[in-house]
Amino acid sequence: MLITGCGSKGPVYPEDHLRFTRIYDAVESLRKAYVEKDLGGISHLLLSSDQLDQLVADAEADFRTYDTIALDLAIERILIDGDHIDMYVHWQGQWKPQGTDVPIRERGHGRLQWVGNQSILLRAVDGDLPFGMGTRQMRLNRPPLPAAK
Repeated sequence: MLITGCGSKGPVYPEDHLRFTRIYDAVESLRKAYVEKDLGGISHLLLSSDQLDQLVADAEADFRTYDTIALDLAIERILIDGDHIDMYVHWQGQWKPQGTDVPIRERGHGRLQWVGNQSILLRAVDGDLPFGMGTRQMRLNRPPLPAAK
């Protein structure tokens, strides 16, 4: 009896494959740290900047405001230019406020800007991202401003 078939081949570009794996792992680590309310885990993935300091402050406020957080992040597109990585994501999540059984459900799109090759770190964010849901909800629940006379 003769059996023929295709042999298994590894990735054609193993370095690129490993880099994509590290990029996906970084995104999953960010999502997991946020859901598990691990501020250190989030901070470990970030470069130092005022914008990312605000992301950490927003996440910390969410941790105080919500009993549970569930978040799905789906990568729509990745653009790589040298060490710079632009990642466009779609997200949806549920935030359950303390003292209530009714979760808040939101979704949106944003851009995560990463940098690195061996070590992937977040350098900037843009768009409508889930971090800071408590602040967003306060803005949405404010009464409208009085009309100008």
